[in-house]
Amino acid sequence: MIRIITLIILVNFIYLQDLLLANVVEIKIKIQDEIITNVDVENEIKYLFFLNTKLQELDSSKINKIAIDSLINEIIKKKEVEKIFDLNKNYKLLEAVENNLILKKNLKSKEEFMHILNKRKLNYNNIRQKLLIEALWNQMIYKKYSGNVVINRDELKRNITNELNKNNKKFSYNLSEIFFSPSVDETIEDRISKISKSIKSIGFENTANIYSTSNTSNKGGLIGWVNELQISKIISSQIKDLKINQVSKPIKVQNGFILIKLNDKKEFDQKIDIDEELKKLINNETNRQLNNFSTIYYKKLKKNIDIDEF
Repeated sequence: MIRIITLIILVNFIYLQDLLLANVVEIKIKIQDEIITNVDVENEIKYLFFLNTKLQELDSSKINKIAIDSLINEIIKKKEVEKIFDLNKNYKLLEAVENNLILKKNLKSKEEFMHILNKRKLNYNNIRQKLLIEALWNQMIYKKYSGNVVINRDELKRNITNELNKNNKKFSYNLSEIFFSPSVDETIEDRISKISKSIKSIGFENTANIYSTSNTSNKGGLIGWVNELQISKIISSQIKDLKINQVSKPIKVQNGFILIKLNDKKEFDQKIDIDEELKKLINNETNRQLNNFSTIYYKKLKKNIDIDEF
């Protein structure tokens, strides 16, 4: 009897040891008191695949790097927002951000969202925290830099009115973007060349994941549907003649450059409220400028934080 019990214990021990060896947890990155493990990277990859399915087309080394960069980004932002906000508080802002993601993924309900996450073996509460960190970061950037946003309301209203007075057709565009800025270790020409080659090699969406510093990057650069009256004049002039799936030339904007891909377009009803369109245009331009400030602020934080790779 003792021998049988001993044998059972031994078999269970061997099984447990094999299980542990099959699920070895390794530290990949250390950021001050926070670590990123291989398990974190695997979960981040699943989440990024959910946001951008085309990411699966890349080789594993590139996917791993994108996932690690995404986690580093999240930890740095988390450390900063925790100085101001309580992440355990129930924010109404989170519900709005979650609903927006559900809408962009063409899901019917929160229950369907949770079901898909569960199917992909993603923890719903962890995903909500990711959304909360990004939302609070954006709120923090707004408080810091909204006073630096420059908007010429009269000029924008004039542009809308002039466009409406033209007798040509008006279109809504489904757009994606790659925003990038000059780097200290390469010229802007080299950066543009590198991004252009990447687009040809792995596609626009995957290139956005790698090179774009916009907050749309982890969604493959997807902006979604906007009508031409809600787009700044400088960008609108560059995309109006694009064909479906065509990418614009680099457009110089404040603090950097932007590439726009036209995913789709459709004609829209011109019976619109000018003041409402002006509000949307101001909101889009404000978000674009705040995104620039966000990128600059994040780079400063990252520069002054120790990141150790293992």
